[in-house]
Amino acid sequence: MKIAVIGAGAMGSIYGGHLSLKNEVYLVDTNQTVVDIINEKGLILEEDGKQNIYHPKAVVDTSGLGEMDLIILFVKALFSRAALSGNKCLIGPDTYVMTLQNGSGHEDILAEFVDKEHILIGTTEDQGTVLGTAHVRHGGEGNTNLGMITEDKTGILPKIKEIFDSCGFKMKLHENIQQLIWNKLFTNISLSAVTAVLQVKMGYIASDEHAFAMAGMLLHEAVETAHALGLSADEKELLEKVKKTSENVPEGITSICADLGKGRKTEVDTISGSVIRAAKKAGVSVPCHEFLVHMVHSMENRS
Repeated sequence: MKIAVIGAGAMGSIYGGHLSLKNEVYLVDTNQTVVDIINEKGLILEEDGKQNIYHPKAVVDTSGLGEMDLIILFVKALFSRAALSGNKCLIGPDTYVMTLQNGSGHEDILAEFVDKEHILIGTTEDQGTVLGTAHVRHGGEGNTNLGMITEDKTGILPKIKEIFDSCGFKMKLHENIQQLIWNKLFTNISLSAVTAVLQVKMGYIASDEHAFAMAGMLLHEAVETAHALGLSADEKELLEKVKKTSENVPEGITSICADLGKGRKTEVDTISGSVIRAAKKAGVSVPCHEFLVHMVHSMENRS
């Protein structure tokens, strides 16, 4: 399969590297230094105590590569539209576009570039950490969960699963992928933006009654929205899960918290913001999410 992986960060490197074992893979990134090192020396993945070197083709400019069978987005969600706009030459009538990015609602952006029958959405349980240029630690291996927002009329999902499994991934296909995405989203929306505006580690949420109350209010709105969308959600069980996540990873720093702390733009619009968009479609009021998203954006805009 001819595959373009857009974004040579930790997760893009892991997927691009492994998929290059049995496919024609192009790892697309805006950093010329990263691209040059991958092409000259290969991509190093630290896995199971060993250094494995992979050799996907890396490029900055995708013109001339032709249309892809599959494009996988691994840029930060706020750059998704720009990434696809800048690489339209890779998209043909038979090209599928996949996102395993954090948050939900990514299909709205993908639908601007391909029809809904060519959109693949899901989550990944694999974890990666950038150790250096073209050097990534691959840890916390798990399932790659995938589904579609329409009926799979062409049978692409089993084909994708076979390709990914043959390259060392463990893919699970889901008929109701939105349920799985929201199951992950519930924890993210309860912890990410709250830790961000407070600039605290994850353990603080469970330890402080006021912070935990904020997380609970956000979770309640998300559960109400999920129910309106026809998804299942047990608020009591989810709140306990949020508490345990905070307690079990006390030193954890969410991506939104880290980005705000370093003065960078965040992915709040595809995490907390995705609840707002879904709520509008479902006719649900989510004032806590609206306030918090405005708060994060106002913090982003500080000089």
